[in-house]
Amino acid sequence: MKVLVCVTGMPGAGKSVIAKHIAEALGVGLISMGDAMRREAVRRGLGLDLESMMKFALSIRKERGEGAVAELVVKEMENMGSDVVVVDGVRSLAELNVFSRTGKVVVVAVHASPRERFRRLRSRGRRDDPSTWDEFRRRDMDELRMGLGNVIALADVMVVNEGTSETVIKEEALQRVRRALRNVLSEG
Repeated sequence: MKVLVCVTGMPGAGKSVIAKHIAEALGVGLISMGDAMRREAVRRGLGLDLESMMKFALSIRKERGEGAVAELVVKEMENMGSDVVVVDGVRSLAELNVFSRTGKVVVVAVHASPRERFRRLRSRGRRDDPSTWDEFRRRDMDELRMGLGNVIALADVMVVNEGTSETVIKEEALQRVRRALRNVLSEG
């Protein structure tokens, strides 16, 4: 039986940092939904800038259904030997439904304030990161329209990634994820 630790949160909240820490601490596989999307965009000859990626995110969901990105990830997971996999970047209930057909799911939501997230995204410097506050707000609204807020609202574990040292936040997240995994596994 596969167990999927699905990490979600708004752009810049720190999902990838938390997801990587959990995967490393548990000694399990990690897969990024954003990386899977970027690989698919490159395969299709599309640009990796913010506007191109947002258009692609909407078009692949229209073309193949709301769970399309999750299906890309499930296909990539087939090559991973781990029974527990951390999935970084879940954005919709449809994606969670795809993952729940693959195994048991624990949802971890990572939260940070908009100003902090914008600061992080600007310093990260990826091509698909917003460079202005208006772009940032538009991206947030696009993410929420895809259903991200619903996934955050239904999370099993909530991690506030702001105002405390990164080490403390990572360790608290890990402890809470371990508890959630024990609960899910004890449910049979």
